[in-house]
Amino acid sequence: MKIHPSELYFYHSPSQPVDKQTLAYAKSIAPFVNSIDLSKEKLTPTQWYSLLLKLQLRAKDLLNRADPEYQRNIAGKNWDEESWLNILVKSPNLVKAPIALLRNHAILCLTPTDILKLNSIRSN
Repeated sequence: MKIHPSELYFYHSPSQPVDKQTLAYAKSIAPFVNSIDLSKEKLTPTQWYSLLLKLQLRAKDLLNRADPEYQRNIAGKNWDEESWLNILVKSPNLVKAPIALLRNHAILCLTPTDILKLNSIRSN
């Protein structure tokens, strides 16, 4: 995934109020924000894997385990790494929070202000 050094990539679900608030913060810390609607733009397993490496998380760490769909279809089963990536591809609506990526640094924004942690990267 090619990344422009001054562009903040924001992976989110626009229907979520917290995602909208976080996007507003994103626009305050970066001159260019590439807003990626996960419900419309399907990421490949390779793209998800790249994001996970930058986040230093596992695929299952991104998922909202309280979601009924997660409980019904995913919970309690043994999944290998490839299967977890495919779950992200097929069910990006289960991602529990927006993801911000700036200059090869990524953060899972559990609160809108979490994105401000990327602000120091912008000046480097």
